Amino acid sequence: MKHIVVGITGASGSLLGSLLVESLLKEGHHVYLVVTPQGEQVLSYELETTYEAWISRFSGYGNLSLFSNDDLFAPMASGSFPADAMVVAPCSMGTLAKVASGIADNLLCRAADVSIKEKRPLILMVRETPLSSIHLENMLKLSRAGVTIFPPVPAYYNQPITMIESARQTVARVLQTIGITTEDMKIWGV
Repeated sequence: MKHIVVGITGASGSLLGSLLVESLLKEGHHVYLVVTPQGEQVLSYELETTYEAWISRFSGYGNLSLFSNDDLFAPMASGSFPADAMVVAPCSMGTLAKVASGIADNLLCRAADVSIKEKRPLILMVRETPLSSIHLENMLKLSRAGVTIFPPVPAYYNQPITMIESARQTVARVLQTIGITTEDMKIWGV
């Protein structure tokens, strides 16, 4: 069992974060979840449910710990917390900029900062298009610091029919990046 910190921001693409949390929980990994206030709003809008109803879907799992973005006393705010990896899905450009600048004024950004300083895997599923030179510079800065920049670009070789199929493949690729395999992963040529 791995201990994975998951952040969900206010960028469009809440389905990615939702499928990531679901997949990790079903595979028996412990999820330490932090959702920004804007993330809650966008998730409610995009998934057509309330944030509370969405969270309640996972109430049967004993391996989910939920934290407020204001809780800088949460375990993952410390380098002594043994997280195996952190994934921000989706990651807004505002969060990207804060992380790139070392601004750790909320739990999500502090946990990302800890991941970088402790040299733990950090994956940012950045969501924006087109990208400005500022976005690209922030991504390059973080990539040079060891962060994996993972835009959720859909794969087409698996011939997805629905957006959910495409998102599941993308999430499976993210999980593969941190050493977790799922049955949702469709491998090219296999």
